[in-house]
Amino acid sequence: MHDTRSLEARAMTEPHIPETRRDLERAIHVERSALARDLAGLSAAQWAAPSLCERWTVEETVAHLTAGARVGRWRWLLSMLAARFDADLHNDRRLAEHRGATPEATLRRFRDAVGGPAGPTGHTAAWLGEIVVHGEDIRRPLGLVRTPPVATTTAVARFFAARDFTVSSRSAIAGLRVEATDGPFATGSGDLLRGPTLSLVMAMAGRAVACEDFEGDGAAVLRTRLGSGRSTS
Repeated sequence: MHDTRSLEARAMTEPHIPETRRDLERAIHVERSALARDLAGLSAAQWAAPSLCERWTVEETVAHLTAGARVGRWRWLLSMLAARFDADLHNDRRLAEHRGATPEATLRRFRDAVGGPAGPTGHTAAWLGEIVVHGEDIRRPLGLVRTPPVATTTAVARFFAARDFTVSSRSAIAGLRVEATDGPFATGSGDLLRGPTLSLVMAMAGRAVACEDFEGDGAAVLRTRLGSGRSTS
């Protein structure tokens, strides 16, 4: 006879991880909707506050997310070509295009994009990482708290650990044994790095501030690699 408590514990640590494009897109829409709700009622000072992405304020980061949901594949490619594949220049141009005349207008544009495409390329898990990471970039400096479903953060963590895509996520944890304390994500070997899956995702995206949430000898190694608490992407 099975131990009911063991089955319940397994169900908590082994959630259904979104892997299909449809499931990943659904998770993206959920996270966009949650962020739109959290942004309602921000003060002018909060909109102007620096996000964890040091190049952008809260409002600019929101405009960047809107651009990701509005710029299709061919327009994205043309924009990158025009910027000579300078991702920072491309992002700044598209951000300016999708930023409103006021923070309220910027928020309206983001709300209108909530149900839009996942992103300009077929790397759907990467675009899920985009909304998860930038959502935390916005919330954490403002003292807002949201922990996405562990299935969502696990899908992003697995993608980040597998490759360097828009961020050097795989390189960040090279030579470390990484284990989530709230879900099934685990990878690598070496000095131990343990913490919540969302924090692991943020650290792999270059946010050193997430190291405050870790335990194990690997935390100091990762903190040294990441340097400052903010990131430029």
